Amino acid sequence: MRQLFSGQLPELIMFDLDGTLVDSVPDLASAIDKMLVALGRDEAGVDKVVRWVGNGATALVRRALVDAFGAVPVDDGLFDHGYELFLRFYGEATADQSQLYSGALACLEGLKGQGIKLALVTNKPLAFTQTMLAGFGLDGFFSVVLGGDSLPQKKPDPSPLLEAMRQCGVKAEHSLMVGDSVNDVRAARAAGCPVVCVPYGYNHGDAISLSKPDLIVDRLDQLL
Repeated sequence: MRQLFSGQLPELIMFDLDGTLVDSVPDLASAIDKMLVALGRDEAGVDKVVRWVGNGATALVRRALVDAFGAVPVDDGLFDHGYELFLRFYGEATADQSQLYSGALACLEGLKGQGIKLALVTNKPLAFTQTMLAGFGLDGFFSVVLGGDSLPQKKPDPSPLLEAMRQCGVKAEHSLMVGDSVNDVRAARAAGCPVVCVPYGYNHGDAISLSKPDLIVDRLDQLL
């Protein structure tokens, strides 16, 4: 990590949540499957849902309703009903089956111990983000928490990253984004900061190396 900042530590590190700190697909898939069954459809299963995650809850539900990754139109009434069902089911079990990735907690503890400001920038709706952070005891680590509905734009738009930098009072050249997907890479590039990625997350089935982040680490505690 130091090599990205001329041998120094960054002043701010912004983390993605799903697929970076937490393996959340089991609970997301459960909620999606319950939604589909309630609509009289077949379950999608984890293998499909893991490819649909990454652009926020609305995109996830739309992909599930058309059983595809692409931007296929969905009837507004069907989407509204499906989205309402998903929010209800996911709200009932946000972190029941989800797990922290190995090295995630040690990474956060180590970085905070070094005096580095930490922020969370995710496309997950803020209410679910806060519930998940509290469930894993992570809510005390972050100076700023931004969800997918905190601003009009979400990643890969750079606005959430720039807002986190603004609230923390840190410039882009002293900030780092850590994520798992092409959305994190694109947002970081547009915001003007380096980006580190993990290879185990949710990148729509593509290897994260194809997105050319500045650094790939197998575990987050390798940042220490």
